[in-house]
Amino acid sequence: MSTDRRHIEIRGIPVEIVQKDIKNLHVGVYPPDGRVRVAAPLRLDHDGIRLAIISRLRWIKRQRTAFQTQARQSQRDMVTGESHYLFGQRYRLSVTHHEGPPSIAIRGNTTLHLRVRPDTDPSKRREILNRWYRNHLRERIPDLIATWEPTIGVQPAHWGIKRMKTKWGSCNPDAQRIWLNLELAKKPPACLEYVLVHEMVHLRERHHGPRFVAIMDEVMPHWRLRRDELNQGPLAHENWEY
Repeated sequence: MSTDRRHIEIRGIPVEIVQKDIKNLHVGVYPPDGRVRVAAPLRLDHDGIRLAIISRLRWIKRQRTAFQTQARQSQRDMVTGESHYLFGQRYRLSVTHHEGPPSIAIRGNTTLHLRVRPDTDPSKRREILNRWYRNHLRERIPDLIATWEPTIGVQPAHWGIKRMKTKWGSCNPDAQRIWLNLELAKKPPACLEYVLVHEMVHLRERHHGPRFVAIMDEVMPHWRLRRDELNQGPLAHENWEY
């Protein structure tokens, strides 16, 4: 596929333009700081693309402001008293030392109990917590995929979990592969389900055009509410800060 990529600035806003063999122009604004990316058909010239962006400037500015003013979690040092989240539920971290293997368990519906060796530094503690988050996602995702496969009419060949800086999920329609952001383990279950459905729909429709929106409206009529809930929560310091 022929692709042309360049950067311009419109009224003080940097914009990345990617021209490729698609039918419709799409404007996206992405976390953490409101990066603007435009995917445009090869048939559009520079002036046509510029006018299309200008016509959407009010919406672009609203989206950028929302991301730039969004709360961000402070740096987590993995010590007793910190707040951590699992599927939207807040827990108070309690760290205790022992000489055995590390473990994490929820105690009394309010406390996240982390047991580690005394010499375990904060980065290693974060690794242990992220492994715990990954395991919780792995438990939920297969059932969600099985639930939505008949509704959307696709069957992902592969799926995985990884840390991403700018996306909640991604997919490769050619390989029928889906990736989900590890951070989704901290979000309410409805947010995880929305991102998964979003990526599964991309296996039917590659681009964010009218057909993609029509499919989302059909299979998940309230998807915009879930998207807003996902993007209104605090952004994680370590994942979204550059």
